[in-house]
Amino acid sequence: MNDRPSHDVWDELRALSTGERVEISDDAGHSWSGTVVPRHDFSGDRVLQLKLESGYNVGVRIQPNYRFRRIPSSVVVAAAAPRSPPPAAHADAGSWIALLTTGGTIASRVDYETGGVRPVKDEREVLEFFPELEAGGRVRIVPVFDRLSEDLVPEDWRVLAEKVVATFGAGARGVVVAHGTDTLGFTGAALSFLLADLPGPVVLVGAQRSPDRPSSDGASNLRAAVDVAHDRRIGEVVVVMHQGPSDDRFAIHRGTWVRKMHSSRRDAFRSRNGPPLGFVEAGKVVLEQAVRPPVVGPARFDGPIDARASLLWFYPGLTPERAARFAEGCRGIVLAGTGLGHVGVDHVPWIRAATEKGVVVAMTTQCLEGNVEPYVYATGRELLRAGVLYLGDLLPETAYAKMVWALGHSSDPKVVGDLLFRDRAGEFHERHDARDSA
Repeated sequence: MNDRPSHDVWDELRALSTGERVEISDDAGHSWSGTVVPRHDFSGDRVLQLKLESGYNVGVRIQPNYRFRRIPSSVVVAAAAPRSPPPAAHADAGSWIALLTTGGTIASRVDYETGGVRPVKDEREVLEFFPELEAGGRVRIVPVFDRLSEDLVPEDWRVLAEKVVATFGAGARGVVVAHGTDTLGFTGAALSFLLADLPGPVVLVGAQRSPDRPSSDGASNLRAAVDVAHDRRIGEVVVVMHQGPSDDRFAIHRGTWVRKMHSSRRDAFRSRNGPPLGFVEAGKVVLEQAVRPPVVGPARFDGPIDARASLLWFYPGLTPERAARFAEGCRGIVLAGTGLGHVGVDHVPWIRAATEKGVVVAMTTQCLEGNVEPYVYATGRELLRAGVLYLGDLLPETAYAKMVWALGHSSDPKVVGDLLFRDRAGEFHERHDARDSA
């Protein structure tokens, strides 16, 4: 055992190269074994950063009496659990699935030389890292962006939609979009409106846990998403994520119904105002709700868009003056109101002034479930008379994405309003009719 003398242990440890493996021990019998990873901004004095065998990172504060030894570097990657390929009825020989990468947690992997996490873009590397993706047919990797999802903007939705159309045009059976989870709901809704005449599924998928954690969900989510992309019955945009904390069931959410409900849980995504469209279990796709079937195509980009839209969340203390300034330069505003769709009554004058100038103002609810309804309270009726459009049970993020889409299709506020009320992508639940609210 090549123990080092305690008097120079820190000097030697901080000189180690990233990727070296060491075992550190103290006189009380405690020990830490792992791979040296780069220090970060939160590393304290005399702290060595290690990646443990469990996959977690730890900082060890080195004391003068600690000892260490170098250990041979070896990497053991656990084999994935056995899994059946999708049924033959769902995959043609020679058919292929496209995986579009946009960045985020799911498009990254552990670099075992450094112990850190880095983006994955190269097709060979992706398929070597996720070999099961091709169990049901070939998967082609199409890099689109390399950004965190909070950095994406509406113009990126257009680019992504056009890339999906081009990918179907090149012969893809289905398309998977690997996307960061924080704004995945916005992109799912936007693609639902921007894509038309789909000949197969467009499946958005993300990961809540990074690949340097034992509880990482990226690989299992991605395999389930590819299974759905092979399914011949689906011709719409969906989101596939964990249904529960375990890796045995994955929910299929309509792209316009889904919301991220937890900041870190693997089962963070939920369909709002109704159940998911179906599930994936052991590679089998089970549909429990009606889905939009594929069409002959070709797939079509239903643009353009106009990003002169805003989403304004009402809160106690929001003054009419501040809200009016927020609305400057907008052609459309989505209000996330309280309860049945309310804002303070003192906001009615600026809203009326905006609609009289041709600004389209629409109302949604901050509530997690339910419909907006302007006729229950006097404030709702005042807002309705001021020209506010009540959009049924649309999620605020779905309404915002739809506003961006609708504004791109017309300069006439009345036409834009008609488009907002029209069910474009199954966004309105049958028991909720937005026109009844208007």
